Amino acid sequence: MVETLARLGLKSAIACPGSRSTPLTVALARHSQIAAIPILDERSAAFWALGLAKSSGIPTVLVCTSGTAGANFYPAVIEARQSAVPLIILTGDRPPELRQCASGQTIDQLKLFGDFVQYFSEMATPVASTEMLRYARQTMVQAWRKSLFPQQGVVHLNCPFRDPLAPMADSHAVEFLATELDTTTFFFSVQSSPKSRFSVATLPLAAWRNASKGIIIAGVDQPANPEKYCQAIAKLSGYLGFPVLAEALSPVRNAGDHCPEVITTYDFILRNPQRATDLDADIVIQMGALPTSKILRAWLQRSPQQTWVLSDKTENLDPLHNSTQQISISVEALINLLPDSEASPSAYAKTWQDYEQQNLMAIAAKFHQTPDLIEAKIPWLLSQYLPENSAVVFANSMTVRYAEFFWQTNQRHIQPYFNRGANGIDGTLSTALGIAQNHSPCVLITGDLALLHDTNGFLTLAQFQGSLTIIVVNNDGGGIFEMLAIAAEADIFEDFFATPQSIDFTQLCAVYGVSHQMIATEDQLISACQNLPHAGVRLLEVKGDRHQDTQWLKSLFETFTKP
Repeated sequence: MVETLARLGLKSAIACPGSRSTPLTVALARHSQIAAIPILDERSAAFWALGLAKSSGIPTVLVCTSGTAGANFYPAVIEARQSAVPLIILTGDRPPELRQCASGQTIDQLKLFGDFVQYFSEMATPVASTEMLRYARQTMVQAWRKSLFPQQGVVHLNCPFRDPLAPMADSHAVEFLATELDTTTFFFSVQSSPKSRFSVATLPLAAWRNASKGIIIAGVDQPANPEKYCQAIAKLSGYLGFPVLAEALSPVRNAGDHCPEVITTYDFILRNPQRATDLDADIVIQMGALPTSKILRAWLQRSPQQTWVLSDKTENLDPLHNSTQQISISVEALINLLPDSEASPSAYAKTWQDYEQQNLMAIAAKFHQTPDLIEAKIPWLLSQYLPENSAVVFANSMTVRYAEFFWQTNQRHIQPYFNRGANGIDGTLSTALGIAQNHSPCVLITGDLALLHDTNGFLTLAQFQGSLTIIVVNNDGGGIFEMLAIAAEADIFEDFFATPQSIDFTQLCAVYGVSHQMIATEDQLISACQNLPHAGVRLLEVKGDRHQDTQWLKSLFETFTKP
């Protein structure tokens, strides 16, 4: 099994401790071409694997023992399913004769993850025969393919083993492997193959190019090759003359040399009712899931435009249920069908650009008038000062929303990462560690609750090889709830929604041996982030006031709403 996966292209595996999965763990740990990483906590391990797969673009194997161990993978499985990340989960199990008979550490693991996986199978118990080895080989080939096609996702193989589990010599097996198995012939057909692209001969190019009011939305997307993706969107924009509205989670905002006229302040522009009406679009071309902005979504839902979604994934990416057609092609493949010509930006596109420049100047002026290092200012500064080609992980809740509002277009080719499949805060730290293992230096921007929810991720630091700088906004609770109507219910709001934890991060860092630095000013933050460390984990703490930050943001919204 493991040798087949290695020949298919497996590079990394996460193994959680346990007895029943011993054969899998031993095979992975001893394979010279696979980086096997031991992680104690299964939930953290699953998000680590998610981060590895996100940043590498190839499947990561995740191993655990029998019983409730696999159940702890569930949040990461859901996130991987929702965000199309390739994982191959191998759960150790007792053999069938030891199930449903009060045998220890045994639960029903068949189809444990339900419809969140693209493929499930239970392996046969191992037998040293050519027929069974061929079965194991082809099952791994199928599992690898199923984790990548028709789109990336989760595969679960339940793996029962009989005792003995440790690698004790078996004379029959040793003799069989030495005399009966020619590995060169046996693995001849097992090789990694690139993902094929679906192509189409007929596209509505004339309708798109004839539209006088068209936009491109570069939404929540994690392309395998960000550089080619940004170049493709720039070419499509140039060919059509459409402006590009780019979400902060899209790499497009960090590729200003390819797409210099990206619209980043669409949320603020569309808060003005008259401007929103004037900018009603005829055609929308969407890549990836829609941006977070509720204002943008409301505008798209109100305006009777025709929408095309370009995606080689199978999911429905239109939560608004508009007049939408999905074309099963990536934007990278689409541009190969376009003629080499460009259209002049329309008056409509120039209007978007005029509003964008006005808003960028207004936002900069507002920040310059605000001497305190408020939460909103953090993404605004990082987009200007993070080193080129670094990675940034955005936690959910208010972190990702502040990024959408204030992350500036730049030419630094910073790579954004995120868990926006299910939009949860679980596994935030572990995902960031997994990403940083492959893409360093890396910065995680997070609130205090999202970080505290996954402090078990710190238990993995002995295995970590990379550079991760954690910027935590410690505003003692969930700032996102301050934006909701429930904030007016004073008798229950703090305890049941904001849920302040009042943690001393200095002491927390001391427990895990993590470097801690308090950041109080813009200059301190810029200095700490301009030159990121080459290795290790450090935490930069920014004290915040969620009440004041919310009022500041609401007052800014009001200035853009006025005529």
